[in-house]
Amino acid sequence: MLKQGDQAIDFNMQTDDGSYVTLNSFPGKNIVLYFYPKDDTPGCTLEAIDFTSQKELFNKCQTIVIGVSADSIIKHKKFIDKHNLEIILASDEDKSVCEDYGVWVEKSMYGKKFMGINRTTILINKDRIVKKVWEKVSVPGHVEEVLQNAKDLKD
Repeated sequence: MLKQGDQAIDFNMQTDDGSYVTLNSFPGKNIVLYFYPKDDTPGCTLEAIDFTSQKELFNKCQTIVIGVSADSIIKHKKFIDKHNLEIILASDEDKSVCEDYGVWVEKSMYGKKFMGINRTTILINKDRIVKKVWEKVSVPGHVEEVLQNAKDLKD
């Protein structure tokens, strides 16, 4: 898992519009890279809607929000259309970016072990340095906390 002060790891993922996004796709901008388990599940939906509702404030902070899951581009498009999302969703179907960022982990539910994405948000500054990491995110109030940290990077 990356930690504060680490250099962010480059990536190349397809987005919901069919283009590709890399760490350097947004020169001069901060990046919120948030990893979530699955499109259209309750917590993931709430988180995506919350990020969308604050998009203009993130823009004012020179910050781009990118949601990452292992879902396909087709699932991302359906998720965006269903909930009127206005953030970038990137597909990491081979889980390579999730592995690079340390969020592809063994999980347990009802005594059954499986591999999955640990809900994590990483704030990366314009110099591509990790400024803050939130692990095992609890969704309510999370986006506001991320936004406040993004505001602190504004200058």
